[in-house]
Parts: sequence; C-alpha cells; structure tokens
Amino acid sequence: MVLSLCLPLTETKAQTVVADSIMQVIDSMYAALPIDTAAVIDTTAVQTVVHQTLKASKPKKDWSTWRPDPQRALWMAMVIPGGGQIYNRKYWKLPIVYGGFVGCVYALMWNNMMYKDYQQAYLDIMDDDPTTASYNKFLHLGRTITPENEERYKSVFKSRKDRYRRWRDLSFFCMVGVYVVSVIDAYVDAELSEFDISKDLSMKVRPTVMGNGLNSRSLSATSIGVNCSINF
Repeated sequence: MVLSLCLPLTETKAQTVVADSIMQVIDSMYAALPIDTAAVIDTTAVQTVVHQTLKASKPKKDWSTWRPDPQRALWMAMVIPGGGQIYNRKYWKLPIVYGGFVGCVYALMWNNMMYKDYQQAYLDIMDDDPTTASYNKFLHLGRTITPENEERYKSVFKSRKDRYRRWRDLSFFCMVGVYVVSVIDAYVDAELSEFDISKDLSMKVRPTVMGNGLNSRSLSATSIGVNCSINF
C-alpha cells in the first residue's frame, strides 16, 4: 500500500519539474526579444504615419500642364449651365453665363406677368359685365372709359397684350440661346486649349547655304542666300 501511494507523488513531481522547465524556456525567449514592450506605438500613431507616407508618395497634379477634355467639357456644359466653364477653369466667364440666365429669366417672368394683366384687361373691356373692370389700373389719373374712347382702349389693350406675349416668347428663346452659347464656348475653349498662343510671333532673317541640284559641279552646286523663318 505504501508503494502504491509513492507512485502518484513521483509522477506529480515530475510533471511539476517539466512545467517549470517550460516556463523558464518561455521567459528566456521573451527576455531575448529586442523589442521593448513598453515602447510599443499605439494604433492611432501608426495610422497617422501610414496616411502621411501615402499622401507624400502620391504625385501632385501639375495644373500648369493640365489640358481639359473637349468631350467632358461638352457634357458638363450640357448637364449643368456653366459647368463647362468651371471644368475648363475659366471662372471669369461664370458671371457672364449666369448673368445672362438671370436676365432672361427676369425678362420672361416680367413679360409674362404683364401679358396676363393686359389679357385680363382686354377680356374685361370686351365683355358687358360692369363689375369686371381690371383695366382701370392701367388708366391715367382722372381718365375713364366712355363709349367714345372705348374702341381706342380696346385697340391699346390688345396691342399691348400681343406685344408682351411676343417679348415673353423672345425672352425664352434668348435664354435657350445663352444656354447654347455657353455649351459651344465650353467645347471650343477646351478644343483650343492645345493651340499655341505664345507670344513668339517673329520673323528671323539669317544667311544660309542652299543647294542647287541643276549644276553637277560641287562648288557650283551650292550658293549662299538668305533664309526667312516666321514663327507663329
């Protein structure tokens, strides 16, 4: 019975010794690592460094050599009024484009309002209902419509009604024209961005040696002349 009790104690002691040996090996491995765990950089700092590195490695766009695409400028001008000028980086044209649109819209609304007022006045003066007299607001102070001048006022209201209707329609077509001109301007401006508009417009005159293929002699085959070159 004593022998049977000694065997489990011996196995337990052996397992303890093996476990202690393993822990010692692990501790020695951690001790051999060159990295100091107290100096580990936090995640935010690492992300900041990586972002700055990627940003520094990304090449910057050189706007001095950039040229707009005519097709893209055309589509942007068609979708958004003035978008083609923004894409071409011609911002000074925006007040002209938007000023034209605002002026045409204002003229369209004003002429439409006046057309409706004179149309109602003409309808009121043409009917026999005395309660409908919206035309009185167009009369001068102290003036009234009598049977003697009724026909003249009918003609006046009709002509003004037709005039403001024409002006309203003209304002709409002018607004469409401003839109078309802005689209064409954006496309042409982008198309001519590759055109050389440098100030080197000059003519240079210099002596030169010119060949004469008609003469077989070597000395007579060449002649001295003047060469004119024009840069444009």
